[in-house]
Amino acid sequence: MGTNPYLLTVITFLPLLSVAALLMLRSDDHVWIRRIALAASLAEFAVSLLLLRGFSSTNPEYQFTEYRAWIGDAIHYHLGVDGISLFLVLLTTFLTPIAILCSWESIRENVKGFFVSLLVIETAMIGVFVSLDLFLFFVFWELTLIPMYFMIGMWGHERRIYAAVKFILYTMFGSILMLVAILWLYGKAGTFDLPDILSLMQSGQLSFPPRTELLMFGAFFLAFAIKVPLFPLHTWLPDAHTEAPTAGSVILAGVMLKLGTYGILRFCLPLFPEAAHRMAQPIAVLAIIGIVYGALVATVQTDLKRLVAYTSVSHLGFVVLGIFAFNTTAIQGAIYQMLNHGVSTGALFLGVGMLYDRRHTHEIKEYGGLATPMPILMSFFLFIALSSLALPPLNGFIGEFLILIGTFQSHHAWASWAASGAVLSAIYLLWAYQRVALGEVTVEKNKTLPDASIRERVILVTMAVAIIFMGIASPLFTRRMEASVNNIIEQTSAPRNASRPAAVPLARPIAGHVVTLPAHPVLATLAEKQVRP
Repeated sequence: MGTNPYLLTVITFLPLLSVAALLMLRSDDHVWIRRIALAASLAEFAVSLLLLRGFSSTNPEYQFTEYRAWIGDAIHYHLGVDGISLFLVLLTTFLTPIAILCSWESIRENVKGFFVSLLVIETAMIGVFVSLDLFLFFVFWELTLIPMYFMIGMWGHERRIYAAVKFILYTMFGSILMLVAILWLYGKAGTFDLPDILSLMQSGQLSFPPRTELLMFGAFFLAFAIKVPLFPLHTWLPDAHTEAPTAGSVILAGVMLKLGTYGILRFCLPLFPEAAHRMAQPIAVLAIIGIVYGALVATVQTDLKRLVAYTSVSHLGFVVLGIFAFNTTAIQGAIYQMLNHGVSTGALFLGVGMLYDRRHTHEIKEYGGLATPMPILMSFFLFIALSSLALPPLNGFIGEFLILIGTFQSHHAWASWAASGAVLSAIYLLWAYQRVALGEVTVEKNKTLPDASIRERVILVTMAVAIIFMGIASPLFTRRMEASVNNIIEQTSAPRNASRPAAVPLARPIAGHVVTLPAHPVLATLAEKQVRP
């Protein structure tokens, strides 16, 4: 199972092969540029589905591994996926053809450069998720910045240069610190290979003084927190989203932000477990502030795209909170919420982009009553908004619920504060929909706006099907995550965890999982009653 020696290489670099094909076309041959880019991205998605066929859900180790010497004896071409990275790769390959379709008519200048950038960034993001060598990981991590910088700076809106420069400065600052930490880690371990480093730590051959571990954790975590982005490092995100083209916002929100939360899970927790536990409380506080702050700021926005941008600050705060709850339920919820956010928020940006293509404005006051001239588009927009605000049984509900349940096990206050974000999300999303779609048409131009085209309906139906499927079939995803999540928790376990109360499992699983509650006389009695015949 999962032994195909070349599958990950094909998945990672297939988009680059299509880039070579695009570069051989004339720059004015826009029709074939679009067709080849779409065909290549669909082929990439189809190939990536082979990961599901050969993936073993009971194996916590990396699968489909490839290991070859690359530069000297220290740097290796080492690829692999586990239950944490598997669906993030699939999310990337799923959203890329959607991003290409939504740019079919809106990108009319330097079309070749735009689609080349999209395919290059697809390779870079997949490379981040499958790299098991720290040097290789850093190469792909940096490669994601360049095409996104150009997508914002060249094909963005009025303040695109400002947003692109702000994006690159923030992310490069974090990357420099992470590079220093990677080099220091190599100096101590003698290798960049992540499994080898973890093996040295588990055998006791590699350890760090508490202060050193905390500094190393901080260097890695800051780079990832900027990418998430975690409050108060979020200020680059609204500008980048607002000025980026629709496809750029879809890829940025759908996948690129997940590079940060993925990095926290993959590197910060297992490499620096003591520091992760020491910093869990302040990080959780920042995550909760981000949840509430992002929701409140989204509520007062007058720019529809900026409103959606701030929802990412709030929703990804849930993900960070779930990660630092340090239990299987919460971390599974965090990973699933990464996928949910990628689909739901990506779909919100698609809807906003379709409105922009018609009116060339994001100002909410320029809309109103759009459900009358555009009933199909506005119906899908409402459905996607309900998914984003975590309405059962849609996908967003599963992720947030698992995070809150898992967090509640050990930190009641954290879960209580975070739950307020779910309430606020209903306020800002439904109020925004009311102002955009309901009531009388207040702007004369809006009375004759065309409804969703066939191409747009294909996009919206695809996203809606994904939302429903992820909402009702979540165990198909979370079962494949569980073994790898348990492995991460085992690697991250700190000695003080042994003093925590034992847990009593509930009789019935929630979304395919056994949810546990802290040992408590009353809860234990209730649990016993549930299991009695």
